Amino acid sequence: MDQNPVLLEMRDITKRFPGVKALDHAQLTIRKGEVHAIVGENGAGKSTLMKLLLGLYAPDEGTIIWKGQTVRFRSPHDAISNGISMIHQETSLMPTTSVSENIWVGRENKFTHFGILNVRERDRAAQEVLDSLGIAISPKTLIKNQSVAQNQLVEVARAVSYNSDLIIMDEPTSALAEADIQLLYKIIRDLTAKGVSIIFISHKLEEVLTISDRVTAMRDGRYIATAEAKNCTQDDLIKWIVGRDMDAMFPKEEAEIGDVILQVKNLSTLNKMVRDVSFQLRKGEILGFAGLVGAGRTETMRALFGIDPLETGEVILDGRKIKIKSPKQAIHYGFSMVTEDRLRLGIFSKLQVKQNMSIVYLRDITGPGGTVDRKEEERNCLEMRDKLSIKVSSLKQPISGLSGGNQQKAIIARWLLAKPRILILDEPTRGIDVGAKAEIHHQISLLAKQGMAIIMISSELQEVMGMSDRIMVMREGRIVGEFLRDEADSEQIMKKAFGS
Repeated sequence: MDQNPVLLEMRDITKRFPGVKALDHAQLTIRKGEVHAIVGENGAGKSTLMKLLLGLYAPDEGTIIWKGQTVRFRSPHDAISNGISMIHQETSLMPTTSVSENIWVGRENKFTHFGILNVRERDRAAQEVLDSLGIAISPKTLIKNQSVAQNQLVEVARAVSYNSDLIIMDEPTSALAEADIQLLYKIIRDLTAKGVSIIFISHKLEEVLTISDRVTAMRDGRYIATAEAKNCTQDDLIKWIVGRDMDAMFPKEEAEIGDVILQVKNLSTLNKMVRDVSFQLRKGEILGFAGLVGAGRTETMRALFGIDPLETGEVILDGRKIKIKSPKQAIHYGFSMVTEDRLRLGIFSKLQVKQNMSIVYLRDITGPGGTVDRKEEERNCLEMRDKLSIKVSSLKQPISGLSGGNQQKAIIARWLLAKPRILILDEPTRGIDVGAKAEIHHQISLLAKQGMAIIMISSELQEVMGMSDRIMVMREGRIVGEFLRDEADSEQIMKKAFGS
């Protein structure tokens, strides 16, 4: 790989914002046909470096050399025209339009003759792109009718359709099942075999070492190191990123496992995504749910929380059968749920951090006549800010201005303010840097130690194994395996998940 010609050099890049030096003489070198991972915490400067490359910002200092020429792109369109495209972590697709429309947006003139768009030709071209990548999605399907994982693959198809020399992939596997991840890996290898270079940004260190040829680590806007992936370990990467050892990633506190608080018996949903699911949950226990995307884990929790209607089954809380037909009823019974899709189902992006945190428990601080005790609201939100180490300049700041990790912690704060007895966490650290992950893991562990019963879904097997007291494995809507913490084995869990 070192013999391949250099495609991109970013030398001594510095970028300042009011009161902040986002990049401090950062550097990056990308070779033709390589997968080059960039790792670092949120705030390390990865996104800012990419925005400078794409022309969204201009550097205050430093040089960008593209194909041997010093350049300064003025816009993402300028970058795309010069052979650089990007797949974003949070999809930028238009929900009410088709897959085909999203792939070719801005390039409709390719299929326009005498001012008339040939929709059939456009859809056929989209199908060719999807087929060439092995993505089994219809170009006519509306984005809003697809899963997060399917839409992520559409983002991949769109980026590849530009025939770029360099594709930036920002957390491309965060919403993908194992089968889709393997498909993406194949796509990446096929692209690099043709000489395309990939910048791969990920917080999943195991996959960084699996897919990349070289890795660059950043911290606090500075360049830390670049190394051959084959010569690195996860411990090496973590030390470069945050200066912590691997053991600090899953700070599991010893918690006393109490009596059974929740029994779920023979749960099935009308949409057939959940089939005859039964399990128990105890006080102080972290019950992990493993499985591939689409296995029914999220759907089980949606049904338990009253979002999706049940066909059959019983929910027994403290030995008493209850019926939950809405999230409002679930909250009344002491359930809280952090959803997997932070942007679509979690945050209220136009509201303040404080409003996002207090929106569920406002009834608890509302007096006669509907008057909210604003001092109590402020006091409780400040307490949660400090407890969860939420980095925010002001509680009145729009939540959209926070990093993904801090948004997630604000959502967790929202549900903790509701004082739940049972906390459901669906992908609680998806797309979050390793430092924020460790903080969230620590808080989850403390909550269990205080007696809270916790259900945690995660597509990261290390996270499930590192945090759970018991692990339930799901496949095709059913529970197909159960493992105690001490006997959990990654190979056996994955065999159950795949059905092998």
